Amino acid sequence: MHLLITAFEPFGGESQNAALLCAKQLSLPAPHRLTIIKVPTVFGRCTEVALEAVRALHPDAVLCLGQAAGRAAITPERIAINCRDARIPDNAGAQPIDKPIAPDGPDAYFSRLPIRAMTDAIRAAGVPAAISNSAGTFVCNDLMYGLLHALKAEAPHLPCGFIHVPITPAQAAAFDPPLPSLPEQEILTGLNAAIRTLL
Repeated sequence: MHLLITAFEPFGGESQNAALLCAKQLSLPAPHRLTIIKVPTVFGRCTEVALEAVRALHPDAVLCLGQAAGRAAITPERIAINCRDARIPDNAGAQPIDKPIAPDGPDAYFSRLPIRAMTDAIRAAGVPAAISNSAGTFVCNDLMYGLLHALKAEAPHLPCGFIHVPITPAQAAAFDPPLPSLPEQEILTGLNAAIRTLL
């Protein structure tokens, strides 16, 4: 299997992104292959970068990662909605409000990943996990929806979806009061368990 993983650059004034930090440390046992790409935290452009990689690499599955400050568990996303509604600007300064991602697209797309098996595997590894029914309306949702919308025609059977991870304790300490977090090693353990369901 060749697995493509995307992870976002830091955003919102932070110097780190827990998803990117952990993605860089993932690996797969031979003969499986893993490609990790950093995508910009920019509406639209994140999907373009990820789609370019899919077209160039022809992976067997695509797993997109993002961080969700305030969550205390690793959360595979069930659904992405056709909406951009940004609480803060993206890294290009865009802050769309109540705008569609694809004006001609459906209201939503469901994940093509085995999210129930992933959640069970993460929990079995001793790491908090739960299925999430909302990927939000920021750039994480934008990427999940945008990819699934494009792949509907280009690769209708390619497994593809999104997982949010909590921020790390170092990131959480910058908030007053501190937000929920998970240690980096726990996030890695959980992600590796989720990935094994795809192999």
